[in-house]
Amino acid sequence: VIMTMLNQQSPRLAILGGGGMSKTSLAKAVLHHPETLIRFEHRFFISAESVTNSIDLAALIGLHVGLKPGKDLTRSVVQYFVRKAPCLLVLDNLETAWEPIQDRGGVEEFLALLTDVEHLALIIKICGAERPAKVQWTHPFLLPLQPLSDEAAQETFLDITDSAYGVEDINQLLQLTDNMPLAVDLIAHLADYKGPANVLARLETERTSLLSVGHDRKSNLGVSISLPLSSPRITSNSQKLLSLLSILPNGLSDAEL
Repeated sequence: VIMTMLNQQSPRLAILGGGGMSKTSLAKAVLHHPETLIRFEHRFFISAESVTNSIDLAALIGLHVGLKPGKDLTRSVVQYFVRKAPCLLVLDNLETAWEPIQDRGGVEEFLALLTDVEHLALIIKICGAERPAKVQWTHPFLLPLQPLSDEAAQETFLDITDSAYGVEDINQLLQLTDNMPLAVDLIAHLADYKGPANVLARLETERTSLLSVGHDRKSNLGVSISLPLSSPRITSNSQKLLSLLSILPNGLSDAEL
């Protein structure tokens, strides 16, 4: 991701993936990378989780950059970035504004206006596998984030625990996470505090609830997984189908669908 940022004058990147894949962590890592600090004098990280349309999104950005409140700050926000160079804007949790059909076009038009600013680099983070239209996203596209490899999951676990646990205990714990980055992070912190044997015993009965230590998507696996299911595009029939698929040991492949 950093190489893509550095090889483009004004990169436009969409970080995609399911819940619990550490998309926000990746976006923040890019934002605070030493090369990014050198390249972009002005950097903004804005969580769009509270907005549901383009007008509110513009108002939120305006608030973060210090603009006076107004009825529609779309043009004012664009003009602000025109005057500031070079800039990096990271929009986290953009799906809450982009997902609703009624103003999806408005959000895409606003993003297009932002990317018309030559020296503005844009990174958005969306829970899903689809990029907003009307924006010329930088090639090659970033693929949706996937679970960690076994080796990466083990390294992450050991970096967090900093304890000498047996390989068998570690593997047993990681098997219950499906190598989802958020689950690996939560279970490693839990094991460091309570010990792997205690965690293994509790996971057999509590599963997801044991990895729900907080109330937001960054500290609660259940919240991170359930939020995408509240998308306007997930109908009641879709939820019923997903609940049936979840019963199958290996789910259902695209070919079978």
